[in-house]
Amino acid sequence: MTILPILKKLGSLALTLFAASILVFCSMYFVPGNPVSFLLRGRSPSAEAVAAVTAQYGLDKPVPEQYVDWLANVLHGDFGRSFQYREDVSTLIASRAPATIGLVALAGLIIGILGLAAGITAALNQGRAADQAILLASTGLAAIPSFVGAIVLIAFFAVQLGWFPSFGSGNGFLDALYHLVLPALALAATFVALVARVTRTSMLEQLGREHVEVAVSRGIGRGHVIRRHVLRNALGPILTVSGVLVAGLLVASSIVEQSFGLSGIGSLLVQSVDRLDFPVVQAIVLLIVVIFVTMNTVVDLLAPVIDPRSMAGAAAR
Repeated sequence: MTILPILKKLGSLALTLFAASILVFCSMYFVPGNPVSFLLRGRSPSAEAVAAVTAQYGLDKPVPEQYVDWLANVLHGDFGRSFQYREDVSTLIASRAPATIGLVALAGLIIGILGLAAGITAALNQGRAADQAILLASTGLAAIPSFVGAIVLIAFFAVQLGWFPSFGSGNGFLDALYHLVLPALALAATFVALVARVTRTSMLEQLGREHVEVAVSRGIGRGHVIRRHVLRNALGPILTVSGVLVAGLLVASSIVEQSFGLSGIGSLLVQSVDRLDFPVVQAIVLLIVVIFVTMNTVVDLLAPVIDPRSMAGAAAR
C-alpha cells in the first residue's frame, strides 16, 4: 500500500473522530434533566446557588465555547470531574479499566479459539453431522442475549455445581482470572456464533475456487492447501468482523459486568447514565467510539497485507 491511501484513511479517521466528539459532547443536551439539577439534587437551591454551580462547571458559556474547552481538555487527557464521585474521570476510568480489559481479553481469546475452530470444522465437513450440529449450536447461541446467558451460567456452574464464583472480581491475578471465566463465557457466546458463521462462509467460498481445485488435483496435500490457499485467503472477512467485534464486546460488557458484580468500565457506564453523571458518560462513550473507529481503520490498513488481491482489486477500480 502506498502512502497516499494510508493518509486518506488516517484523514478519514480524524474527521470521523471529530464528528463523533461533537455528537458525544452535545448528547448531554438531548437527555432529560441537566447537570445543575443533578449537582443540586435533594435541595431547594436559590438562584445564587444555581448561578454559582453553573459558573463553576462552565455551563454559563455558549455551547460552542464549552465544546472547544472540553475538546482541548480531552486532548490533554482531562475528561473533567465526576458529578457523582467527585474525582477526576480519567482516574476513575483507569481504576475500573483492569476488570474490563481482562474480561474483554479473555472473551476475545475464547471467541478466537472456539469461533475459528467451529467455523473451520463446519466448512471442512459441509453437509455432514458436524456441520449441522455447529450450525444449530451457532444459531442458538446467536439468539441468546448476554444477560440470559449470564443467568444460565450462574444457575448451573455457580449455584448448582459450585465450580465458579458468581460475583466479584477476585484478589490477585489467578483469582481474578478464575472470577472472569463465567463472565467471559457469557460475553463471548454470541460472538463465537458470529465468528463461526463468518469463518464457515468464507472458508466454503475459498474451497470452491478454481486454484484450490487445481492444487488438490495436482496431488498437493490437503492440509497444505487448507493452510496456504484456503484459510489465509478466508481471513479477510474474518478480520473485517473483528473491528465490529471489539466494539460489541465493550458495549455488551456493561450488561455482563452488572450481572456478575464486576467493577469495570461497563458497570460504571450504566451507573453514570442512571445518575446523569455526564462527564463519565461522555468519556466512556468517546473511548468506545475511538476504539471502534481505530480498530476499523487498522483492519482496513491490514487487509492488503493479509490478502494482496484486495489491493489489486481496489487499484483496478
